[in-house]
Amino acid sequence: MPDLIPLMTYCFVMSSTPGPNNVMLTASGANFGYRGALPQILGIGVGGFVLTLLSCLGLGNLFMAWPLARELLRVVGALYLVYLAWKLSGAGGLQGAELPRPASFWQGFAFQAVNPKSWVKAITIGSVFLPSGLSPAEGGLLAASLGLLIGLPCTSSWALFGVGIRRFLSDPRKLRAFNLAMGLSLLALALNLLS
Repeated sequence: MPDLIPLMTYCFVMSSTPGPNNVMLTASGANFGYRGALPQILGIGVGGFVLTLLSCLGLGNLFMAWPLARELLRVVGALYLVYLAWKLSGAGGLQGAELPRPASFWQGFAFQAVNPKSWVKAITIGSVFLPSGLSPAEGGLLAASLGLLIGLPCTSSWALFGVGIRRFLSDPRKLRAFNLAMGLSLLALALNLLS
């Protein structure tokens, strides 16, 4: 159990701090409520689980061995964040006809493949925090399961924060400003990835 405390702490910090997933979940909570954000929350969790497991089984080593692949992931991830920022900034009010649909389970799941923060988390778990005394498959399954169990409440809290501020955003101008601010946050994350 003592080996797991640093792993659990790392999972908590990575799941709780701002990043592309949490910015999008805040916006989803504010625009669509918790129920609307739930498929995305679950997709992020399961996608992170799969990514962590694959990293623990050796996929992360490929990115470490091939810097060009790591660079390509960074650029593709940043470009996708710019696209998401543009889409989010265009959302204008709580009227359903003007809003994009909430992200689906599969969109949340697939986004983990291009989310650089998710890759950093998965590769770090696989290379630094993999529990000792277990095979890579057993350690990976344990680490990925702990990441999922710790991550779901953390990411849910970001969506619930969005739900909490929703009543302040009932004015379409305020909601538009909020969505613009969330879009600019994603853009800032993208620019940070490219610097």
